[in-house]
Amino acid sequence: MAPSADQVTAALGSVLDPEIKKPITDLGMVESVVVGTDGVVTVKILLTVAGCPMKDTLRRDTTAAVSKLDGVTGVQVELGVMSAEQRAALQTQLRGGVAEKEIPFSRPDSLTKVFAIASGKGGVGKSSVTVNLAVAMAAKGLSVGVLDADIYGHSVPAMLGVADERPTAVDDMIMPVPAHGVKVISIGMLKPKRDQVVAWRGPILDRALVQMLADVYWGDLDVLLLDLPPGTGDIAISVGQRLTSAEVIVVTTPQEAAAEVAERAGTMAQMVHQRVAGVIENMSFLPCPHCGPEHRIEIFGTGGGLRVAETLSARLGYPIPLLGEIPLDERLRSGGDLGKPLTAADPEAQAAQVLGDIAQRLGGRPRGLVGRQLGLSPAGR
Repeated sequence: MAPSADQVTAALGSVLDPEIKKPITDLGMVESVVVGTDGVVTVKILLTVAGCPMKDTLRRDTTAAVSKLDGVTGVQVELGVMSAEQRAALQTQLRGGVAEKEIPFSRPDSLTKVFAIASGKGGVGKSSVTVNLAVAMAAKGLSVGVLDADIYGHSVPAMLGVADERPTAVDDMIMPVPAHGVKVISIGMLKPKRDQVVAWRGPILDRALVQMLADVYWGDLDVLLLDLPPGTGDIAISVGQRLTSAEVIVVTTPQEAAAEVAERAGTMAQMVHQRVAGVIENMSFLPCPHCGPEHRIEIFGTGGGLRVAETLSARLGYPIPLLGEIPLDERLRSGGDLGKPLTAADPEAQAAQVLGDIAQRLGGRPRGLVGRQLGLSPAGR
């Protein structure tokens, strides 16, 4: 005799979410249980996010728990995704009913331009681009913040020369560390030791991102740059959910292999309903040391950035520009190692000028109220 739906639900109480470590029945992750007359049980589980890395574990544990019941001849596990409302309810539950602190940049009346700097793979110079863009924007008089959201590979503090600095805490508010006219925060600054390894996943990563956005006193920023980890993992999804108005900038290099992977980072933006602001091609060419900068030595090939921009434009349905081609300059690397960004150390260098032009293009537009929701309601007549 097949078990009842209540019996199946009771058995599912032994299945723990691999990351939250609570029963999936308590977390509202069991959407439905259907028991067939032939003993086949179909269970639909709602994942917290679409890219949940532990979904196979959930599927296996659910199957094992239900299979132990008498009368069960088979188990089918269907996976869905929680709605925004369900995720919000879960987060409130996990916080013990305490409301979450507000992220100022997610408010509809925020005038801060938020750019998420993304790449499909590591090694394309994404962090170098982020740091130098931030310093170039600050040099133009903008109030700029940088959030190092690359939780595992945080390198922004070192590139800005503040790797050993620690932010000041005022009660429960964190003050960002100033560097080259930029306000900086990184998970690396919040660790007890600089060499401590971060091994977080899923909801903990999201919580760290929220803390760096909501608990840090950023002040009135013109621009906030987020240095994302490479690829399309948890942080990219969380940024899309937490900062829906953020625009994505895709960094690539000229070779075909890097360009193909970079397109995925741009496509990810569409999946989380973000707009792609443009593509930057780094390590584009080496200015010939003998003939001068007009002779380009294309060490890594040519045209990768333009191909990414054209492909994403066709795929996403709106024009995505190639924002600039940054030439190879050994001082970009050494400046990062020494904590002296090229756009600060030698703003007249060819690479620094290209970065400065991109900074002007992205941050030079004055902040305005066009298209913004002001949260106002008309006064009564």
